[in-house]
Amino acid sequence: MGGAPQSFQPTPPGAIWLHAVSVGEVISATGLLREIRERSPSIPLYVSVTTVAGRDIAEERLAGLVDGIFHAPIDYAFAVRRVLERVRPALVVILETEIWPVLYREAKRARCGLVIVNGRISDRAFPSYRRWRFLFSDAFERPDAILAQSEIDARRYIELGAPRHLVQVIGNLKYDIEPSRAEPPRMITSLIEKLRPATVWIAASTMAGADRHDVDEDDVVIRAFQELSRSRPGLLLILVPRKPERFDEAERKLSDAGVRYVRRTDDVPRDLALPCVLLLDSIGELASLFPLADVVFMGGTLARRGGHNVLEPAAVRRAIITGPHLENFAAIAAEFREQRACMEINDASQLAAAVAHLIDQPQLREELGARAATLAAAKRGATRKAVAEILRQHDLSVPCWSQLSPARFLLWPIAKIWALASARQQRRKTARARRLSTPVISVGGISMGGAGKTPMVDHLSERLSERGHHPAILTRGYRRQSIETTILIGAGEPAPVRVTGDEAQIFVQSGYAHVGLGKNRLVTGRLLEEKYQPDVFVLDDGFQHTRLQRDLDLVVIDALNPFAGGAVFPLGALREPMSALSRAGAFVIMRAAHGRLYEGVRRQLRAWNTHAPIFRARLQPRDWVNYGTRKPEQLLEGPVAAFCGLANPHSFWGTLRSMCLPPVFHWAFDDHHHYTCEQVQRLAAQAQMHGSSVLLTTEKDAMNLPESTPMVLERAGVNLYWLKIGVQVENEDQLLDLIESKMRSASGRLNRVDR
Repeated sequence: MGGAPQSFQPTPPGAIWLHAVSVGEVISATGLLREIRERSPSIPLYVSVTTVAGRDIAEERLAGLVDGIFHAPIDYAFAVRRVLERVRPALVVILETEIWPVLYREAKRARCGLVIVNGRISDRAFPSYRRWRFLFSDAFERPDAILAQSEIDARRYIELGAPRHLVQVIGNLKYDIEPSRAEPPRMITSLIEKLRPATVWIAASTMAGADRHDVDEDDVVIRAFQELSRSRPGLLLILVPRKPERFDEAERKLSDAGVRYVRRTDDVPRDLALPCVLLLDSIGELASLFPLADVVFMGGTLARRGGHNVLEPAAVRRAIITGPHLENFAAIAAEFREQRACMEINDASQLAAAVAHLIDQPQLREELGARAATLAAAKRGATRKAVAEILRQHDLSVPCWSQLSPARFLLWPIAKIWALASARQQRRKTARARRLSTPVISVGGISMGGAGKTPMVDHLSERLSERGHHPAILTRGYRRQSIETTILIGAGEPAPVRVTGDEAQIFVQSGYAHVGLGKNRLVTGRLLEEKYQPDVFVLDDGFQHTRLQRDLDLVVIDALNPFAGGAVFPLGALREPMSALSRAGAFVIMRAAHGRLYEGVRRQLRAWNTHAPIFRARLQPRDWVNYGTRKPEQLLEGPVAAFCGLANPHSFWGTLRSMCLPPVFHWAFDDHHHYTCEQVQRLAAQAQMHGSSVLLTTEKDAMNLPESTPMVLERAGVNLYWLKIGVQVENEDQLLDLIESKMRSASGRLNRVDR
């Protein structure tokens, strides 16, 4: 089709890679990721997991929220580097306790930020870490921030070698888990409607013993059920083994015990009657069942397994029973004990009596559930603090990936030659530079690929026109099909795309400025002066075009990929060495997220240029324009599909996401791609295949569609819209005042020369 499906391709530097090990960590990360997405929709988000169950839950809960989900690499340099090169994160976020020494080291070598969130070190793990501290101390020194769950955890991190000033206590993310909004499976609600149990008891996340001397919680629960069911014939037990590999073993135990049961994934027998057991042999449904329970026993607490999270049943006011082993959640357990928000038993022999006591005491059940819910609600807020620190660290990071390339040592000499040749060429061009009779404002970049220069040129032309100026745009007309060396187009005059090229066509259709196309901007500018007498030229993509003198060099920096690997081509994607930034008269950080300062990028800019003011700008969606009618319209309701041919397609996907329009599929083509009729047909067919009658694209891509597109889309029953983009510049008046001051200075100088 000429483009590759964007399921998991390398992203522009700037992503956040969050590593969550267990199912519980994935669940607790959901709110964290959602808030990051709401606050900074343009940041690509990737999540890695270590288990099949964790991936299943991640794909269920995080679908449409993150850009990719994958299994974490083994902690060897070759595997970690490959993932880092693929994801290219600006920040790596590690959840909870897992220590990955190689990942930590390689992330910092790549200049990524590194943050541990919801950090904890359990009673069981701490002695081992302390004993082998000489092996782990280096890893604990590498994070830029450690956000611990409790004061105990913070002290342990510091004792193991973490710098004291990097450790802070923010609380536990698990307190912020919202009660599940998912509806219980229809099979289970139908079963309950049919059986009408007097009591529903959930034994959640039961586990085998830690060794042969430890208890098996499935055995304990089944014995307790047998004892209870003799006097409580209306009892329904929902047994939920922690791990899928224990489902069949739990069924065997139920059968050997002579207990009536049904598996969640089986058909319900017609003769099934109470008391009986529902064996939940599925993943990701437990949270939706807690509201159905009268009593919840939390597994992993009678066996020496360190316990599981009690906050999900607490959030829906359920009465909770635990055993003594809650080491993995020591801080939470201490607070629940202190507030008498759960019933704790000492050993397996007490389980049946505890469940019976709560069944017989509805007021006690209500009090326990109410205290648990109140405690869970009062401890919320860790997510907000974690997101603030994550975005702060992301703000300080400056993505840089060239040094990870395995071909670095082969490419380095070529890059060195490129840099020397580029510097020599710029000196030669500058020495021969000529001046037009009109002030020239250049808008350009230091890196290859899209940084938002075209929208900025269009925006400045519009604003200067609104201020009463008479602007003209100088551009080369990239990939135009016309053979004329110079083309002049008056403001508001039409011209076909084949004559102008796609990007210049945007300027033509906007109509705010005259447009001059030609490789020789000096000649083109003089012809524009002669024909239209503009009072200012805006030089498109002109930072390297030093053969034409200009009065202000405005350099656009892409917030997602600010310095293109930090090296010149082919080692990175810089057109010139970073030292070229010293020529800039002003910087604009394009695609800036609202509220972000980009402190890391600013520091890098200031290292090369101490005087140029720095502005931030966002691409602002304006209208969806119907391709057929050429008029702004409301989008049709329903799923959407998308395609584009941009140097940075992820910018378009991020825009769609920020507009709450996640596409059911999306395709990326090469930059400036010219589409064929066959490709339009296939795009329309793919849209229909995915249940969509709406295709979305960019204004630039709309310029490159074939003339037969309206007919093809009409036959397919698909509507095509392209997005009209504007630019919103913070402190825009200051930028425009700077431009006008440069214009006045240039005009005064030119007048003196004329005299």
